[in-house]
Order: sequence, then C-alpha cells, then structure tokens
Amino acid sequence: MSDLPVHLAAASDSPLADHIDVEGKLLRALDALGPVAGREVVLVGGGTLRARQLEALGARVAQVDEARSTGLADASADVVLGFFSAYRGVDPREIAEADRVLRPRGRLLVVHEYGRDDVSLLGDPELPEYRSWGRREGPFLRGGFKVRVIHCWWTFATPADASEVLEEVLGEPGRALASSMTRPRLSHNVAIYHRDRGGPA
Repeated sequence: MSDLPVHLAAASDSPLADHIDVEGKLLRALDALGPVAGREVVLVGGGTLRARQLEALGARVAQVDEARSTGLADASADVVLGFFSAYRGVDPREIAEADRVLRPRGRLLVVHEYGRDDVSLLGDPELPEYRSWGRREGPFLRGGFKVRVIHCWWTFATPADASEVLEEVLGEPGRALASSMTRPRLSHNVAIYHRDRGGPA
C-alpha cells in the first residue's frame, strides 16, 4: 500500500513526499469529513507518512493491510480510511467489513486521484480514476458514496528544484513534466469518496 498515488508508489519514501500538498488541504478535508481528530481511525494501507500525518491531527491510528478482513473488533472505530491503492472500486466484502468495524455514525473515506490536473500527465490516461470513477455511473457514486474534490498542489522552492526532484524520483517522465513547468508547482486534484456507515452500497 502506498502513501502516494498508485502510479507513484515506488516514490513513497522519496524527497517527493515533502513537496506534495504542503498546505495540508487534503488532511483538513479528511478531518472535516470524518472527523479524524481525537478519534479512532483505521488506516487501510496508507504507509507511514499518512499514519504520521493523521496522528499529528490527534487521530488514534490502527493500521491494517487488508480491507476485506481487518481483524479488528466490531464497532471499534469512528473512521475507516483508505488511500489510493485501497478500495479499488466498491467491493461488497470490503464495504461490509468497514461497516462491521465502524461505530454508529462512523464514516468510510476513500482517497483517489481525480485527474484533470498536471500530475495526471505522469499517469496512464486509461486509469479508471481518471475516466469513470468520478462520474455518476462510476462505481463509487453508483455505490452510495458522495465525492468531494480537493484541489491540491505539489510545491517546490524554484523551477530548478522541481526539475531536480521530479527527474530524480520519476526519471524521464518527471524530467519531461518539469521541462513544461512555468511556475514551481503542479496542480493535483484528489477525490475523497465518503459514505456513512450502513449507507446504500
């Protein structure tokens, strides 16, 4: 499981992580939708960066690898949260497990790419995240989730800094993207699909 989008999974321990959403817009949105501060949060995958960020907000984080079978007690969490490589669509077994673990009024939050931004130029344009998942007929909205799109940034000190980091971490695709930059940041749109415990699925 990855801290970063699926197509950047190999970069999760790289300097790139220090430049992604430095304003904290995604975490603030998760706290608004959860909330997560001061609550029991199950993080499905997500890596160490996300766990640390949630703990910094005051969440008590239990990290698990498998969405279908968490091994946690019934009604033991306020929020179940997955990033990028978790919840690749709406699997009834994963939804049932989240509902089992969540307390009444608990929330399931799923973070994925949304596309229509600079960062999507690094990925496969055929990814379902970019094509169907954000649509009304896509699996999440059809499966009882709502969506909030967060407009984030990858921010660098200078264009030269951006070029150095992107090429180091991502190779030729990073170099090509950096060469097209006119300012030291890249737009990154992220979707948070959210659902109440026991909602329609």
